[in-house]
Amino acid sequence: MAKQNVAEQFVDILVKAGVKRLYGVVGDSLNPVVDAVRRNAAIDWVHVRHEETAAFAAGAEAQITGKLAACAGSCGPGNLHLINGLYDAHRSMAPVLALASHIPSSEIGLGFFQETHPDRLFQECSHYSELISSPKQMPRLLQTAIQNAVGRSGVSVVSLPGDIADQPAPEKSAETALVTSRPSVRPGDAEIDKLVEMIDAADRITLFCGSGTAGAHAEVMEFAEKVKSPVGHALRGKEWIQYDNPFDVGMSGLLGYGAAYEATHECDLLILLGTDFPYNAFLPDDVQIAQVDVRPEHLGRRSKLDLAVWGDVKETLRCLTPRVQEKTNRRFLDKMLKKHADALEGVVKAYTRKVEKHVPIHPEYVASVLDELADDDAVFTVDTGMCNVWAARYISPNGRRRVIGSFSHGSMANALPMAIGAQFTDRKRQVVSMSGDGGFSMLMGDFLTLVQYDLPVKVVLFNNSSLGMVELEMLVAGLPSYGTTNKNPDFAAVARACGAHGVRVENPKDLTGALKSAFKHKGPALVDIVTDPNALSIPPKISAEMVTGFALSASKIVLDGGVGRMLQMARSNLRNVPRP
Repeated sequence: MAKQNVAEQFVDILVKAGVKRLYGVVGDSLNPVVDAVRRNAAIDWVHVRHEETAAFAAGAEAQITGKLAACAGSCGPGNLHLINGLYDAHRSMAPVLALASHIPSSEIGLGFFQETHPDRLFQECSHYSELISSPKQMPRLLQTAIQNAVGRSGVSVVSLPGDIADQPAPEKSAETALVTSRPSVRPGDAEIDKLVEMIDAADRITLFCGSGTAGAHAEVMEFAEKVKSPVGHALRGKEWIQYDNPFDVGMSGLLGYGAAYEATHECDLLILLGTDFPYNAFLPDDVQIAQVDVRPEHLGRRSKLDLAVWGDVKETLRCLTPRVQEKTNRRFLDKMLKKHADALEGVVKAYTRKVEKHVPIHPEYVASVLDELADDDAVFTVDTGMCNVWAARYISPNGRRRVIGSFSHGSMANALPMAIGAQFTDRKRQVVSMSGDGGFSMLMGDFLTLVQYDLPVKVVLFNNSSLGMVELEMLVAGLPSYGTTNKNPDFAAVARACGAHGVRVENPKDLTGALKSAFKHKGPALVDIVTDPNALSIPPKISAEMVTGFALSASKIVLDGGVGRMLQMARSNLRNVPRP
C-alpha cells in the first residue's frame, strides 16, 4: 500500500470530522489537496467561480446542518478572496474550516510571486489561524483547528504550503478523537439563585430573544407562561422564537415592528436570552437587566447588567422555570399584546391597498406572495439591504423554515452563495435566494455554479435598479443620493443564456404565475421582478442624531412599512386580553 502524503492525510481527517464537501477554486498550490479529494469517495470538491462564494457557501452549510463545513483557496489572491465570507461565518458562529494553501515553504518571507501571510491575515476572523511548516505538525494542527471551529462555533484557518502538502505524511502520527459537537452548558447555582430572586421580585418581566434560543422554543414558551412575560426578538431570533408564540410582541431594531421596544422599556426586569443584539440605542438604561448567554464574551458588552448568567438558554431555563413563583397578574402582558396588535394595525394598511395594480411592483407585495407560495420547510437566504426588510416583515417562521443572511456581518452579495451551500445539504428541500439586484450582480458569476451542478435554487430577484438601503442611509443623513443607481440587464434573459429557467415580471398580475412556474421547475430558476425603488417610506421627522447604516438616533425612530401575516398572528394572541 502506497504511503499517504500530507494532503491525503488532511482530507482523511476532514472526512472523519464529518465534512462532506470542500468548496473552492482550484490552483497550483492546492493541487495535491484537490487530487486527494478526487481520490476519496467520501468527500466532494465543489468548484465555484469565486472563493468568496466558497466561504459563504460553507458558512451557510454549517448554519443549516450545525456541523463542520469547509472551503479552500489557493495561495495569495485565491485564499484572500475567502476573507469576506469567513468574516461572515465567524460572526454568525458557524463552524467552518478554511484551507489557505500557501507558496512553497522555502520561499516564505522572500517576496515570492503571490506571497501573502494567510496565518496572519485571517487572525481577526477566526478562533485559530496557523501555518503548517512541517509534515510532522499533521495531524495535530488540523485536529486542533477542527476543535476550535466546532467547540467555539466559528472559523479556523489552516495555511498549508503546496510543497508540504505533497510530502509523505509521517508514520504512526498521533491521532486523537475529534470533537464534532458542542456540550450543553449549565449556569452555576449562585447565578440561578440570584436570577430566581430577581424574577420573583419583579412585577413586569420582558424576554428579548436572539439566535441563542435555537432549540429552546418550548422552554422559552413555558417560562413566559409561568411569569406572564411578553417575548420580543432580534432579527436572528425571529426564526426560532416567533412561531407558535402567544406572547409575541415583535422585533426590535432598525427593521423592528410591533411593541418589542415598549415591552423592553416598560418592564422592571428585562431578560436577554441568547442575544448579542448590537443596537444599544434600543435597549433601556433604567430597568434591571439580566443576560443569559453561552458565550461569556457576549455578557454585558451591549448594556449594563445587573446579572450575567453564563449558560445556554435551554439548560438555564430548565433549571430556572421549576424554581420561580408562578405569576397570576397578566396586566402587563395583555397591555403589550394589545399595543403590538394596534401597532401592526397602523402599518399593515400601507402596502395592502391596490397593490395588485401598482406598477412598478411593491416589493412588499412580492415578499407577501413569496411567503404564501414557498414550502413550509423552505430555506430562505437573504441579501443584505432592503431584502432584510422584506424577509424580516413578510417571511413567516413556523419552526421548519430557515432564514439565514449576513445578519451580523452585513455583507452584500451573500444570498446566492449561501443558497448554494444550503442546497447542497439537501437537493430536495426548497431553497429560495431573496436577492437584490446590487448583491446579485456583485457575485453573479456563481449563478453558473447553480447550472453546473443543476442545483434547484430559486433566485427571486428584487430588481429596483438601485442600492436601496444605501440610498435610504444617505437620505436619513440629509444627503442627496449619489452613486446608487444600477443600469441592469434583463436578468431573466441572462439566466436563460446560462441554461437556467428565467422569467421577468413587470406587472403584478403576472407575479404569482411566475413564482409558481419557477418553484415547479426542477432545476435552477431566476425570477427577475421589477420593483418600486421608492417603496420604503421615510419617517416624517428625521432626528439630527440619526446616522447612517444600522446605528440609531436617540429618537428610536424605526422604518415604517407593512408586516405581512404578523397582524393576523398578533390578533390571534389577543384572545385572553380583556375587551373594553
